[in-house]
Amino acid sequence: MTKYIEETVNYLQGKGFDNPEIGIILGTGLGQLINEINIIKEVSYNHIPNFPTATVEFHKGKLIYGELEGKKVVVMQGRFHIYEGYTPQDVTFPVRIMEKLGIKTLLVSNAAGAINLNFKKGELMLIDDHINLQGSSPLAFQGVEQLGERFTDMSAPYDQEINSKFLSIAKANNITLHKGVYVSVVGPQLETRAEYRMLKIIGADAVGMSTVPEIIVANHLKLKVAAVSVLTDECDPDNLKPVDISDIIASAVKAEPNMITLFKELIKTL
Repeated sequence: MTKYIEETVNYLQGKGFDNPEIGIILGTGLGQLINEINIIKEVSYNHIPNFPTATVEFHKGKLIYGELEGKKVVVMQGRFHIYEGYTPQDVTFPVRIMEKLGIKTLLVSNAAGAINLNFKKGELMLIDDHINLQGSSPLAFQGVEQLGERFTDMSAPYDQEINSKFLSIAKANNITLHKGVYVSVVGPQLETRAEYRMLKIIGADAVGMSTVPEIIVANHLKLKVAAVSVLTDECDPDNLKPVDISDIIASAVKAEPNMITLFKELIKTL
């Protein structure tokens, strides 16, 4: 993997990706932050050596370098998922690349279903902790110790200082920002009623199919990391209706302006 990382980083540096400070991963339906960035360079994933290619139609598949609120950022417009057939190492390869390019902070967004029924569709949830139900780890490969501590501590995976700033920004801008536990499953099928009940029992407030692998690797690389979910549906097992994916995307798009405000205001303070 070290050889692949070096090859990819050299390619991107040659394209002008010069010492970004902050990495951003944009989740499902959350691409409009790109419009706020002064774009210096963008490269399609399928042109980047060793990069996976996004196969989900609403994930754009571009790595973007530019300036946002006076900071140099590198942004993944579209991410990879285990449900696309990728390994956890594939999914998190871009995080390793962003760290080698120079980032010190990683900000992540995703779309998730609300298991906590006090949380409503269209609201945001700051991830305070997570549960990994994806059945594997992005650190479970031979030679991982060459890239960082194999037994990575996960007692506080989300940076408390950044989380506090997010909560203050939300309050100042009248944005509903819950705080909770995100559980990551493989997907791509959605959950059964029994599965929603189980997830609630084990302590989850929201469920999705991403984010946790990237967070684990960010901690492995000792990056400061924070993540926010857009709650796109309410997962009430006693009143469960068939889910329309286009409705989930529409909910994410509707909530996106609040997410953009949070990210922009936070980046001013970093």
